[in-house]
Amino acid sequence: MRAVLHSERARLTALYGSLLVLAGGGLIALINILLRGGLYTRISGAVTTAVPGTAFERAAVEGQPLKAVPAQRLPPGAAEPTQEQLRTWAVTRNLSSAVESATLHELLIVSLVALAVFAVPSIWLAWWMAGRVLRPVGVITETARRLSGENLHERIGLEAPPGELKRLADTFDGMLDRMESLVGAQRRFAANAAHELRTPLAVQRAAAEIGLAGDPPPEKVARIRSKLIGVAESSEHLIESLLLLAVSEEGLETTAPVDLAALVEVELTEAARAGAGPESGPGAGRPDVVRDLAPLVVTGDRALLAHLVRNLLGNAVRHNRPGGRIGVATSADGALTVSNTGPVIDPADVPRLLEPFRRRAERQHIAGEGAGLGLSIVASVARAHGAKLVARANPAPGGGLTVRVRFPVGPAPLRPPPQES
Repeated sequence: MRAVLHSERARLTALYGSLLVLAGGGLIALINILLRGGLYTRISGAVTTAVPGTAFERAAVEGQPLKAVPAQRLPPGAAEPTQEQLRTWAVTRNLSSAVESATLHELLIVSLVALAVFAVPSIWLAWWMAGRVLRPVGVITETARRLSGENLHERIGLEAPPGELKRLADTFDGMLDRMESLVGAQRRFAANAAHELRTPLAVQRAAAEIGLAGDPPPEKVARIRSKLIGVAESSEHLIESLLLLAVSEEGLETTAPVDLAALVEVELTEAARAGAGPESGPGAGRPDVVRDLAPLVVTGDRALLAHLVRNLLGNAVRHNRPGGRIGVATSADGALTVSNTGPVIDPADVPRLLEPFRRRAERQHIAGEGAGLGLSIVASVARAHGAKLVARANPAPGGGLTVRVRFPVGPAPLRPPPQES
């Protein structure tokens, strides 16, 4: 019972009921004030008579009918009223005052009784109205109380006219959609990370147990050694990518102006010098690079931005075709665009390519394949800089992917300081 009395419904009931009762009391008070000001004049005008006082008194005693006429003003310039007229006026005044007092008293009693009777349905109506208003809040509360990691698919689905509570329920459903997506992505990340880390360990163990069993010749030992070093390098690259992903998700510690156009030039030069990236002009089966680098200075972390550009270029090269094309452009409005030819991608598959360990095709475990973290690192670095990333599939026959990262004009957000425990 105490919980009910301290509930929002009880508070709203008290508020609505008080307002209704106050409104009824105010209406009654207004009626009494208006009647009190004009009731005497109306009664006096109705009962005023010009009959002499003696005839009035005799008719009242004997029960004879009294002929009354409306009161008349004395003509201008007339003499003062006679004593009989004064007595008649006094009787009329006393009678009017008595009728007025009795009427007002009766009206007050009836009004108070009506107000008391009106208060009961008013409070019940206020309780009902409060319940109707708070019903969506109760539905939201019960849904939130039931939710767990196993039933994030449940939604409120409030069927109500447009309004604040409808928008609240729809916002809560939208929040549940995002939570379900984040929880699903986290589960997939954990499963994929475990798989990616377990595979090189299994390869290393198999190479050591099978390849080095017995007394293998030096040539076989050298081959196994090379295999183990390659697997270790792949594992090291995977761990470094995971660490980079974690760092970018934490946000930025410091920011500074970065010439993004010059940074793209540096990364293109480094990739071409390493012999594993694009070069200007076709050759050796590598894609042709088309550059359109307008001056662009953004505020952010140079190291993270270098990883963003490097992963975009690496993804454009890795998933291109021999003799294909790569387009790299920067614009003064803050956009960095990298486009490449390659296999035709279903537009519905593009969003999941931005998730960690998600690839267009199943992993083949071959050299240079990558761990499936490139675009997820790009998306994470873009979020850390407050940039908007848009990826879309290119239509046939060219195919491939176009990724545009639009950086904000203002400074990039800094990582919030850690809270002291």
